[in-house]
Amino acid sequence: MKSAAASTRPFDGSQALQLARDTLGIEAQALLALSDRLSPVFAQVVERVLDIRGRVVVMGMGKSGHVGRKIAATLASTGTPSFFVHPGEASHGDLGMVTENDLVLALSNSGESDEIAALLPALRRQGVPVVGMTGNPRSTLARHADWVLDTYVEREACPLNLAPTASTTAQLALGDALAVALLDARGFKTEDFARSHPGGALGRKLLTHVGDVMRSGADVPRA
Repeated sequence: MKSAAASTRPFDGSQALQLARDTLGIEAQALLALSDRLSPVFAQVVERVLDIRGRVVVMGMGKSGHVGRKIAATLASTGTPSFFVHPGEASHGDLGMVTENDLVLALSNSGESDEIAALLPALRRQGVPVVGMTGNPRSTLARHADWVLDTYVEREACPLNLAPTASTTAQLALGDALAVALLDARGFKTEDFARSHPGGALGRKLLTHVGDVMRSGADVPRA
């Protein structure tokens, strides 16, 4: 049964394929442009994160929040203690999770997220450094952040230029770049990675030794 919002026109496979190619092309161009715009501010953020005694606290609303959760997970698994705090919940007590030894990484494409804007004065009073990841360098977030990581995209991949697509791809990629730069600066090694990935295929690959699975002594078949 089709939803009320479904189109009545017949499905066009070639159109779907072309839109997929367009989406990938737009997002690829957005990442190349992002790479060209990287400035020394990025290195300053990496250096500051290395200096903090606490953790990187990632915040974001909506799609930026989903991306923020992934960034926090990637940082944590590659040697940078990090966790995600929902900005709405932070205004109702969860801000107590953030200490003066931490650093906040706030994601907002517009830089005008009400939930994040409401937290900025409190973070300032607490002496918590803030990194703003935004596509609007003149936004509220950019003005109040100590460092700004520019994630501006010329347009979204969405044909309506509305749904967060290229902008969230830019956020995600820049988060990965941050994690990789920190990983390298910390001298993070394979054995360090293994300690935070004990389960699943990665854990088996990195932690399982021959002695863990081989048969020995009386268990060895004899003819």
